[in-house]
Amino acid sequence: MKDLYGLLKRFVPPYKGKVILNILFNFLGALFGAFSFAMLIPALGILFRTQELVTEKPVLDSFSLDGALEMFNYFISQVVIASGNEQALIYIGLFIIIMVFLKVGFTYLASFVMVYLRNGVVRDIRSQMYQKILQLPLGFFSDERKGDIIARMTGDVQEVENSVMNSLEMLFKNPAIIIISLGAMVYMSWSLTLFVFVLLPVAGYIIGRVGKSLKKTSMKGQDKMGDILSITEEDISGLRVIKAFNAEEKAYERFDRENEAYLHIMNKLMWRRFLAHPMSELLGTTVIIIVLWYGGALVLNNESALSAQAFIGYLVFFYNIINPAKAFSTALYSVEKGLASMNRIDRILSQENTINDKAGAQDKASFDETIEFRNVSFKYVNEKVLKKVNLTIHKGQTVAFVGKSGSGKTTLVDLLPRFWDVSEGSILIDGKDIRDIKLHDLRNLMGNVNQEPILFNDTFYNNIAFGVENATEEDVINAAKIANAHEFIVATEKGYHTNIGDRGDKLSGGQKQRVSIARAILKNPPILILDEATSALDTESESLVQEALLNLMKNRTSLVIAHRLSTIKNADVICVLHKGEIIEMGTHEQLLEQKGRYHKLHQMQVF
Repeated sequence: MKDLYGLLKRFVPPYKGKVILNILFNFLGALFGAFSFAMLIPALGILFRTQELVTEKPVLDSFSLDGALEMFNYFISQVVIASGNEQALIYIGLFIIIMVFLKVGFTYLASFVMVYLRNGVVRDIRSQMYQKILQLPLGFFSDERKGDIIARMTGDVQEVENSVMNSLEMLFKNPAIIIISLGAMVYMSWSLTLFVFVLLPVAGYIIGRVGKSLKKTSMKGQDKMGDILSITEEDISGLRVIKAFNAEEKAYERFDRENEAYLHIMNKLMWRRFLAHPMSELLGTTVIIIVLWYGGALVLNNESALSAQAFIGYLVFFYNIINPAKAFSTALYSVEKGLASMNRIDRILSQENTINDKAGAQDKASFDETIEFRNVSFKYVNEKVLKKVNLTIHKGQTVAFVGKSGSGKTTLVDLLPRFWDVSEGSILIDGKDIRDIKLHDLRNLMGNVNQEPILFNDTFYNNIAFGVENATEEDVINAAKIANAHEFIVATEKGYHTNIGDRGDKLSGGQKQRVSIARAILKNPPILILDEATSALDTESESLVQEALLNLMKNRTSLVIAHRLSTIKNADVICVLHKGEIIEMGTHEQLLEQKGRYHKLHQMQVF
């Protein structure tokens, strides 16, 4: 229950008005329900002549429960005297119908306002998760599997909705019924109610023990579902490789192994979950029989102040507690299961975002002079990927980075937009440490074109205009023309409003890259980061993309990562990286004359 309280404390405050209304309506519903039972007791006594008729109208100085009962007795007695027992039964029936109408009416209103709370909290959890996913640094996603993150975003949030939010109504409603019914029982016979209080905690303890084991099993089930979704996502993405290597059977065996494990976990979970109702039914019936035996013995032996009809009423109130108590116990089972999913969700929500604006971060609207890497070192875990890198890039320069895979090229340029933060040293733009600049302003100065174009399942227009506010269709078309993309776009069925498919799969590699370049052109950033933008293309596509890149790089400061040295011959500065250090620096001709590592790479490619 502590975890549930923590969940409600975090997400319920915006809906506290709805909670208050829900509790009020539930209380009124329970009160009218109990009142209909309470009025039935004296009516039965008068009808069956176990209680004397009240012929004198009681004088009420102030409102009290005893006074209300006396007045009701007087009313029933007058009906019996004037019209007989059958007419009195009709009046009693109508009275009970009115009370039940008020009860169910207020109960419906309680459920009505609960809808806002239930759906609103689930919406808020999902929104917070998505916002957190967008804010977290890239390092978090290097350690997590995408399928597991999707499982938490979908399956776990759905489980919280089904288990916790569905149960909230019972958790708010049933205590009101139980409290009012217990109050009536105490009023009727405190000694018999004390005996009941001894029995109920025993039943509650047994139910609680099973509920705790349910939470643990549910956590295992949600973790395993995350593994299944991860495997599914990986296999769909790598389906071409699976088929090429005839590995369908191996892929299926891996999936089937995890699926079978999930089956066994969910079997255990459902066995225990379905145990909730029979267990509460058995325990409830046992308690009723014990109370019937004990209370009936007291009434039969005249050892209790309760009359026979009052004892029947007492049992009705007690039974009125049993059903809500059983529903309450079932709700607790569901809550325990849902809280296991909430714990998995919290693994994302509680993650610290290490890359954000520091207090007093400054605005930065333009790039005017230099980018400086000053004694920059970086490590992902323990081993340093970059070591004491010093580099100054002047405005308008094109600086290329070459070296074998794993030398630190991509890491170096990823530090500039703060996808990662440096471990040692600093990066300065116009003399300002980038950690002192607002993150939004910093990234607004840069445009990225990656080795594998990142496109969205949307139209050409929306992909090119992505991240650029108030872009007109004319602006988008001009950007596409500069990127050599206009001709193939207008040749499609709906032109710029044609959907390009998941990750742009309806396009060739060169077309994807030119759309990506058009997006960077439209953003019009002063600093460009080009990460091996032509390495995966055929010769013809490379020529078109290279022309688009040259158009993009005009009058901009460009940081270019390249494997094909022919694409960066005209760079102002070429930096050769090896094991995280810049070991050579100069123009294409200067580096060839040095006869060092760049010369070796050049000779290999020429050969």
